Amino acid sequence: MRTKWIVGTTVTLALALVILFLLGRKTFHAEITIDATPAEVWSVLTDVSGYADWNPLLVPISGEILEGAEVVYRMTQPNGTQSTMTSRIGKVIALEELHQHAGIPGILTAHHSYRLEPTQGGTRLIQHEVDNGIAMLFWDSSWVQPTYEKVNQALKLRVEGLRESQQ
Repeated sequence: MRTKWIVGTTVTLALALVILFLLGRKTFHAEITIDATPAEVWSVLTDVSGYADWNPLLVPISGEILEGAEVVYRMTQPNGTQSTMTSRIGKVIALEELHQHAGIPGILTAHHSYRLEPTQGGTRLIQHEVDNGIAMLFWDSSWVQPTYEKVNQALKLRVEGLRESQQ
């Protein structure tokens, strides 16, 4: 009888954790069109030494944008709170896609990507992130979406400003 109770309790806890994990999922998506070629956008996006000049959220402290590499970022939330975050660069397709992920599986993970698509007016930049984990049920992520929109706008201003200064 005791074994059945232990197994039943374990299964119930495991199911509860799986349900909480699945409920703790949030998606963020921000797009912008930049009046520049994908190569010009990619150049700024992959220049880690230049992030401090334009990115209001993440500034690399160490690492490079190379597949499999780790990049340590200083993250500054809109309220001024700063922290460090280590991200692993996943897929990198030059001039098209940069994917990275961070976090602790089950607790909080972030899968973030930048995609570049050539358009008639330049380049469509798409930022997309899926966050998962139990912590998502308790974390106020309301600042993330508007901040990604600000990051896109800042990248646009940086790329277009560099383009104008070179003409």
